[in-house]
Amino acid sequence: MINVSHFILSNGLRVLHHHDANTRMTVLNVLYDVGSKDDPANRTGFAHLFEHLMFGGSKHIPDFDMPLQQAGGENNAWTSNDVTNYYTIAPTHNIETAFWLESDRMLELDFSQHNLDVQRNVVIEEFKQRNLNQPYGDVYQLIRPLIYTVHPYQYPVIGKCIEDIENATLDEVKQFYYEHYAPNNAILCVAGSISLDETKRLCEKWFGPIPARSIKPRQLPQEPKQTAPRRLSVERDVPLDALVKVYRMCDRKDKNYQASDLLSDVLGTGASSRLHQSLVQNRRIFNSIDASISGEIETGMFIINGKLNKGVTIETGEKAILEEIEKLQCEGITRREINKVVNSFEAEHLVSNLSYADKAANLAYHELIGDANDINLEVDKYKFLTPEIIQSVAIDILREENCSTLLYHAQR
Repeated sequence: MINVSHFILSNGLRVLHHHDANTRMTVLNVLYDVGSKDDPANRTGFAHLFEHLMFGGSKHIPDFDMPLQQAGGENNAWTSNDVTNYYTIAPTHNIETAFWLESDRMLELDFSQHNLDVQRNVVIEEFKQRNLNQPYGDVYQLIRPLIYTVHPYQYPVIGKCIEDIENATLDEVKQFYYEHYAPNNAILCVAGSISLDETKRLCEKWFGPIPARSIKPRQLPQEPKQTAPRRLSVERDVPLDALVKVYRMCDRKDKNYQASDLLSDVLGTGASSRLHQSLVQNRRIFNSIDASISGEIETGMFIINGKLNKGVTIETGEKAILEEIEKLQCEGITRREINKVVNSFEAEHLVSNLSYADKAANLAYHELIGDANDINLEVDKYKFLTPEIIQSVAIDILREENCSTLLYHAQR
């Protein structure tokens, strides 16, 4: 049981506190309700760019890292389609340094052309390394627009193209910041050996004076239901042919989310999964294959991704995958398969919440999608699943008219 306390500052900042007596450290985890789905249409990658800009100095603090290092702390951040998450860790007796730093960059960044130029170059190099210079690096650049025709999930977090970041202006950066980065659009989780009373005192002192802002209303287009298969064939300089089949699935808050997740594990997670056992181990069709879900807050992706052995055609590989899907839909799965996945999930859930820093990030996320206390209910949602529920979800999701397929040919 993870215990958490809640309070809200007058400026709208939601604060969570979790006391962990097993450490002498404390983390400030700041989750902003802004992700790549909020990027301007012609400036994809902006939320990810801000992950970098937020470390380039704030209104009163030109160097974010130096004071934190002197206090014995560390920090990092990550961006997703849905959120941007920052965390700052320090010994509890020095944690006020983290409050000072995080509150100042929530108040106002150091908006300078030099800082923008530096961070823009970092992001552009990351784009080239991840998407252009790596085998199979453009898979999700290609598959996302097939799945999402109008929703901004069609663009990867890092952006659609380098030009969107290259052409960003300082005025556009300022506008994006003031539309999204504010106490009334954030969740702060403070976890560690700090007391609740001290957390309240420091939150009021450092975050309380920051004014609330007018947050840009989120008006995302709703993705229409897919009614026919979509296919894209490309040729690239890669060692093996690859096949990616992506099915539209429910959102993170849907009652079938956990069933979809468990289904992906049964099909393609680990060496004992159905796809690996049948198509890699036994039939030697694929060199590797897995199944996963994307986990977005809104309509997500159920992904089957495989690389074929040399000499095996993509057509043969796709036919084999469809045979395994049909078998699961017709025959269902066993209680033993469910128990294996649930036991694995329960262990992963425990491990992912062992550290105070991980608990802080997970609590903030659960607060965003509903209630931080729901973190304690997650394992039970998997334990309640039955073979009949999983079979029903498989029939509903894994249909060809609900599928987008990428045929990724190796150059001959």
